[in-house]
Amino acid sequence: MKLSKTNFLICLDCAKNAWLKIHKPEVYKKEGLSSFELNIVDTGNQIDELARGLFPKGVLVESRDDTELTKKLMEEKTPVIYQPVFATEKFLAVSDIFVFNSDTNVYDLYEVKSSTVSEENGGRKTEDYLIDMTFQKNVLDDLGIKVGTLNLIRLNKKYVRLGEINLKELFFIEDLTNQVNEKLEDVRNKMEGAFELLSSEAEPKGHCDCILKGKNSHCTTAWYSNSDLPEYSVHSISRINKKKLAELVDSRIFNIHDVPDDFPLSDNQKRQVETAKSGKEYIDRDGVSEFLQKIKYPISFLDYETYPSALPRYDRYSPYQQIPFQFSLHVIDSHESELEHYDFIYTGNDRPDEFFAEALKKHLPENGTVVVWNQKFEQGINKQLGERLSEYKDFMQGVNNRVVDLMVPFFGKTTMYDHPEFKGSASIKYVLPVLVPHLSYKNLHIKEGGTASDTWNRIVSDEYSEDEKNMKVQALKDYCHLDTLAMVEIWKVLKNV
Repeated sequence: MKLSKTNFLICLDCAKNAWLKIHKPEVYKKEGLSSFELNIVDTGNQIDELARGLFPKGVLVESRDDTELTKKLMEEKTPVIYQPVFATEKFLAVSDIFVFNSDTNVYDLYEVKSSTVSEENGGRKTEDYLIDMTFQKNVLDDLGIKVGTLNLIRLNKKYVRLGEINLKELFFIEDLTNQVNEKLEDVRNKMEGAFELLSSEAEPKGHCDCILKGKNSHCTTAWYSNSDLPEYSVHSISRINKKKLAELVDSRIFNIHDVPDDFPLSDNQKRQVETAKSGKEYIDRDGVSEFLQKIKYPISFLDYETYPSALPRYDRYSPYQQIPFQFSLHVIDSHESELEHYDFIYTGNDRPDEFFAEALKKHLPENGTVVVWNQKFEQGINKQLGERLSEYKDFMQGVNNRVVDLMVPFFGKTTMYDHPEFKGSASIKYVLPVLVPHLSYKNLHIKEGGTASDTWNRIVSDEYSEDEKNMKVQALKDYCHLDTLAMVEIWKVLKNV
């Protein structure tokens, strides 16, 4: 076995997950990749190929194990090599771009990532990239291959497209040579440890590393390695930090029902545990009543669907800026009024902004409350639309001024409504089936936002036949329609309490 860079990084995150990927791929692949995850893979490949334009006319090493072609190209001092492959007895590394530097007479390494430059300049992702690049440097050192600078290429979040894409402005290049060299020994030790563990035929015993992580951070195979965990485990305690989770796990407390009454938790966490133990819903009726007083007729229940294109697809967009392509709107004019529904979806090839804003202004009442689920998202889209469309800036600001977040009772600073079946989540996908059992996402063709986003991207990329396209458009409408209808029904439940 040769330990690849990819498997090494997986091992650092969760060692048993990496072992299963290599030795029991049927377990690793059982869950499959979601549309959201597949889109991440496609995006990474797209950005990787686009970045080659910074160093054009290179030669691509197509096979992931063609070390001989790599060696030949380097001996010939080929100016630019894409995807060169390097292997030792233990390790395998595929670099993104090698560029020959005639001044130093060695190659410079460029690693391409599809993320944006961290505004914090040194967060976890930057650390991950350093480990990635240090792995490559150690392999090159083992082979006696000298390299010059070690560079990281990422998307520049501040870049705004105007006309044709400017690659030099789109990408940001950092020289991380010194930082990589500082980590060589540490990463070397981790590489040796990972190789020893992953080359063993004996499956690691017990839980995987995710036993010490919150549920949302569990690996691909946590269902297999941690199969003895109860359905509602302490890992589902909302926003629980690593230290507190470790205390519970070390005390062999896995079931949320077994958390001691005096265990230090935040007020909302305590409320969640108490609700789980009692098996009964918790309702702060005064809090709910006070919240509902903020909602005034006419009431507009509004939901957006968007696509976060890594490569700015239209003018005045930046990398990963959300493209709003669809909305659903349910309106109740007064206490006696019937529910009205409006929707919008744009599937043309040009920028949807103007059409989206025009349709929203046409159908949205000029006054009253705009109810959303997770206001940070919709308000952010409105703000960006106003910045790109000066004629709609005041309108969008006016909409934002009327927004009330229906998620607040379930996930605000102080929880007003909790239920054992929410399991610590304030996602509408959890809240709806508990409070409104006759409504469900299960029977929809599109069941969550990641699939909706990916579906729209494939529609506008002409990946479907006309019949398929029509079916997908209807599926998108059905999904977004349920999002706002769900809010209507949840609001009614809150009124009734």
